[in-house]
Amino acid sequence: MDLGFLSKKDPFYYSIKELLDFKPKSLKFYKRAFTHRSLNKKDLNGLSVNYERLEFLGDSILSSIISSYLFKNIPSGSEGYLTQMRAKIVSRSHLNELGIELNLLKFVQSNISDEKFGDNIHGNLFESLVGAIFLDRGYKFCKQFIFQKVINPHVNLERLKNKIISYKSLFIEWCQKTKKNYLYETQEDNGNEPVKYFSVKLFLNDKIVAKARHTSKKKAEEKASKRAFFMFQEDILNYQNQNS
Repeated sequence: MDLGFLSKKDPFYYSIKELLDFKPKSLKFYKRAFTHRSLNKKDLNGLSVNYERLEFLGDSILSSIISSYLFKNIPSGSEGYLTQMRAKIVSRSHLNELGIELNLLKFVQSNISDEKFGDNIHGNLFESLVGAIFLDRGYKFCKQFIFQKVINPHVNLERLKNKIISYKSLFIEWCQKTKKNYLYETQEDNGNEPVKYFSVKLFLNDKIVAKARHTSKKKAEEKASKRAFFMFQEDILNYQNQNS
């Protein structure tokens, strides 16, 4: 795929224009934003051409715009509280949802099938798109895009306050701050199944409080943490409210 400058004869131009709701100046940034590393593209200097550097840039721009929004709209929020709220908005799961909603995967150029992409491809593409907008049209258009696609339709500060993005992080924080001992005991649990599974036992003060099983260690621990959260929900939420 040509990574050159704007051509209104290129069908990609109209697709991106519809996605952004404004006219792009240079298609090369957007084409790079959807170029997967599996294509092994190089520029004239032999440097890799894919979306990963744009993803890094977009992550920073997105964080900056969300931080500014929260700073202005939660005047009484402490640094820690604002950081937690920002993390909820830019969480990987939320960015993945946005990427799916915008159907960004349809633009990807790669040498592998869609089924082989990890779940996070959707959020990665969203961040790389933000990076492309910044390079093409600057901070003002990035802000416009993020307000239109993220803040206005999805950010309700009252609801967001009670949203939990990681049960494991919340459970560990509660244990540490309230001087409770916890332990995640994780092991492979294949059985007779062809797919690898992980089993987790979650201990609280040397007592098993939750068990879970999943195809990844991270998801198994999160699942066990969620079960433990609902066992101690009242205590954990009381702690959260006292420290918000």
